[in-house]
Amino acid sequence: MAKKENTLAHTKWMCKYHMLVSIPPKISVSSFMGYLKGKSALMIFDRHANLKYKLGNRHFWAEGYYVSTVGLNEATIKKYIQEQEKHDIVMDKLSVKEYEDPFKG
Repeated sequence: MAKKENTLAHTKWMCKYHMLVSIPPKISVSSFMGYLKGKSALMIFDRHANLKYKLGNRHFWAEGYYVSTVGLNEATIKKYIQEQEKHDIVMDKLSVKEYEDPFKG
């Protein structure tokens, strides 16, 4: 596989990872995702050996992925990805309140 993938934007937060990449037409999306998920999992397990025992059978990523093509709205997609972390922080703060005891002082 060619190693000229170009990450245009990305963010990660908790268990999500959003990425905007440019993949050459001769490489299928499924091949790219298999390579990306496989290599990144191996690198993470090499650096954090305890994870492969905690996760069992060396499964790091969830099955599947979502892919969409980007045309003229590439700037909009980049902005969405970059603002996703802020949105997730706000949502996490809202969900924390659900677990607070309403009867405490």
